[in-house]
Amino acid sequence: MIRSLRLRLAIGASIAIGLVLLVVWLSLSRLFTDYVVGRYRAEMATLVDTIAAQVAVRDGEIVLPREPADPRLNLPAGGRYWQITRDNGAPIRSRSLWDTVIDRDRPSAPHHLGFLEVEGPDGASVLVHQQTLTFGEGPDARRFSVAAGFARGELDDALAAFHSQIRLMLVATAFVLAGAAFLQGAVGLSPLVRLREQAARVRSGEEKDFGSAGPTEVQPLIAEINLLLSEREAALAQARARASDLAHGLKTPLTVIAQLAESLPREERRIALEQVDLVRQRADRQLQAARMGVERMATTSIASLGGKLVNVLRPITAERNVVWEVEIDPSISLDLDPADLAECLGNLLDNAAKWARTRIRLSAEAADGRVRIAVGDDGPGVAEGDREQVLRRGAHGEDTEGNHAASTGLGLAISADIADAYGAVLSLGQSSLGGLEAVLTFDTGGGRRRPRGPA
Repeated sequence: MIRSLRLRLAIGASIAIGLVLLVVWLSLSRLFTDYVVGRYRAEMATLVDTIAAQVAVRDGEIVLPREPADPRLNLPAGGRYWQITRDNGAPIRSRSLWDTVIDRDRPSAPHHLGFLEVEGPDGASVLVHQQTLTFGEGPDARRFSVAAGFARGELDDALAAFHSQIRLMLVATAFVLAGAAFLQGAVGLSPLVRLREQAARVRSGEEKDFGSAGPTEVQPLIAEINLLLSEREAALAQARARASDLAHGLKTPLTVIAQLAESLPREERRIALEQVDLVRQRADRQLQAARMGVERMATTSIASLGGKLVNVLRPITAERNVVWEVEIDPSISLDLDPADLAECLGNLLDNAAKWARTRIRLSAEAADGRVRIAVGDDGPGVAEGDREQVLRRGAHGEDTEGNHAASTGLGLAISADIADAYGAVLSLGQSSLGGLEAVLTFDTGGGRRRPRGPA
């Protein structure tokens, strides 16, 4: 199945042009052939009439006292021929026939374009037009036939010359029409190109919808797309509001649970407070995403988003005097949902803020068609054998010093899920600062999000 509209139009135009030019070729060829054959037939009929007008009867025999004056009739194989065939006696012939006799009664004689075809004095074909006439009336009437002919080569050359010229003309016409069809396709499809550019601007967040401009034929499509975008924007706004309401709604119950947990035994209190802190972190992440208000596909600046996330998390580490280092080229960007990227990168920064001792580094670089975002800290890190495990939901690992619970077991798993949904990769390694380094690797253009389960 052909998916390209431009190719479909080109094939359709080529077929139409080919059929039209074929009809033109056949029609013009037929018309010109009929015209040329008619001219030769008229010439031969005139020659027959001229000869018949000169016929006389002497001593009971048909004679021709005076021959036509055309010099081609007096030259052997001169190109014009005549012959009078009598009932009694040898035929009377033009000198151009030399010793050739036109046998009009030969049953197997071929015909060409309505003419009898015979062999001429030079071996070439001669096309003959003949008529049977009667001279006189009553018992003295004499029947005879007059044949006039011409070299078939003349007719063939005339038709060949015409066909050669008309062939060149039709080929030139085909090129002109093909160019016109290509131009028509380009002009006709240009509104779709503009719609594609407008779609790119909508996707990057520069425009909210497709506007109202465009050809009449695509206006219904534009209206439907605008309505779809409007409904999607409303649904996203509602989803953000619900996420924010849910996150805020969890604050009070979590505070109450934390207060009640203070009355529990030490070990149970530690477990309960750890779980409360886990839920609170998740709620904070949703609040941050809701506050940013970026829940649709757009061209996302890594430096801008990273700066916002660092500003949100910096106060959390202020008491420990943690230094934040941000090394991001402002020109680096990704085409994906900023809210997803904010949640993915925010979890990594949140994890670094939790375990860093004095320094956290956020960096991003673009090379070889990929964007590499790295979050490193100088905390205890994660043992190499546990790095795959901590990317799974609910899993914990040991740090490089052998201590348990080097990660929350949720934030990194969520980031890994989001990265996977966009075809990216989240990998863990040893940071140059001494702790854990989490690296997100995206294709330069980002990508469309694939459906994923709820976090």
